[in-house]
Amino acid sequence: MTTPPPEAGHRQRLDRFDTTERALHWANAALFGVLLVTAAVLYVGPLAAAVGRRGLVRQTHVVAGLGLPLPLLAAWLSPRRAGLRADWRALARWDDDDRRWLRSLGRAQVRMGKFHPGQKLNAAFTLGALGALLASGSIMHWFGYFPDDWRTGATFVHDWTAIVITLVVAGHLRMAFADRDALRAMVRGWVPAGWARRHRPKWFEAETARPDDPAAVGRSR
Repeated sequence: MTTPPPEAGHRQRLDRFDTTERALHWANAALFGVLLVTAAVLYVGPLAAAVGRRGLVRQTHVVAGLGLPLPLLAAWLSPRRAGLRADWRALARWDDDDRRWLRSLGRAQVRMGKFHPGQKLNAAFTLGALGALLASGSIMHWFGYFPDDWRTGATFVHDWTAIVITLVVAGHLRMAFADRDALRAMVRGWVPAGWARRHRPKWFEAETARPDDPAAVGRSR
């Protein structure tokens, strides 16, 4: 007797991020890695002495910084952009559960959609921080076109924004490695259906047309 194929609600995997989104994520991660390493060489004396070639390191830092918007622009204009644009809208949309979570400073037990409110805040912060780094870094690089007080302010903004975003990225990496199912979504594109049901019940229900698990409330990551 042939076993019928499982219905959508009984799938063992759910697609979470498509190829375009994963390529964008890893391109940005690679550029940020280059920026972090070159910044460390430029600002940390022992590293600068060990590596040398300060001019080349500085130029690499500038090129990587100017390249930051390019992966997003390419993905946004790609023929395969539907998933990215849908997730962009999801990240920008705050429902009652998200707002309740925010008002409670993360203590409220709420039903999560595809993205955790913390992920939405992180996305907004990262986008703003990258804009600030790009603007301040441009003023620092082409300093001859700007007055002295602009250059001083740009240096302050650039340095402190870089420090804060580095701490945020470190927290992001810690959480990613603590949840291998979530990490798999950015590597292979899918998550186990059980993970979605436990941690993203609203998204699970929307994807499978299957009632979520009430016991999952509050266990989201």
